[in-house]
Amino acid sequence: MKKNILFIILGGICTLAAGVLWIYLSLPNVAYLKSQNPKTTALIDQRLRESRSSGKELKVRQAWVGFDSIPTILKEAVRVAEDASFYEHEGIDYDELREAIQKNIEQGKFARGASTITQQLAKNLFLSTDKSLRRKMEEYFIARRLEAELSKNRIFHLYLNVIEFGPGVFGVEAAARHYFGKSVGQLSLEEVARLTAVIPKPLTESPTRNSRWLNWRAGWVLSTLRKTGHISAAQYNEVIGRFK
Repeated sequence: MKKNILFIILGGICTLAAGVLWIYLSLPNVAYLKSQNPKTTALIDQRLRESRSSGKELKVRQAWVGFDSIPTILKEAVRVAEDASFYEHEGIDYDELREAIQKNIEQGKFARGASTITQQLAKNLFLSTDKSLRRKMEEYFIARRLEAELSKNRIFHLYLNVIEFGPGVFGVEAAARHYFGKSVGQLSLEEVARLTAVIPKPLTESPTRNSRWLNWRAGWVLSTLRKTGHISAAQYNEVIGRFK
């Protein structure tokens, strides 16, 4: 009886290990991203398929912009909001991951994610939006590969150019043009807060609509920028009233 149980356990471990190895070996090559921008992304392709299946036509808006052309305040707003320790970790924020797992166990459902900027980029470029265990494992391995092959600034540059900001709107330059009629380099602090705020909910929130959630999130972004010294108290006070 004990031998049978042992064989079952060992068989399960071997099967799991084989599955993990197969996933790892089937991962995409990312080295080309050092010098090339992707022509499309898995997320864009997914949104196009979803649109076609519903009988609608989706117009994709995306315009690549250089890393140095993106305002520092926007980079910092996105970083502190989405992945404050981005420049410290190696693709996975294990402290945040532990907190997310504990929170999900307490609530008995998948209520909180722990995806770093690198993980989000892996998902956007190569995967899908489903929350299966297999997809999370693929995301983990691709994120580690991205960190091994690319510089932090290159990862962040790619992320800022492919992140979703609304139906058919991808990247900070396209978002700035679509919502505010200007280039990303001309964005005001208020507009920076608005764009940053919608990243977690790009299909249900809009930077130009003052919903309760957007006001809260944009206010939180501004408060965090003030606490971290990226904006002054005067700058904060000038803008925060527009989100109340």
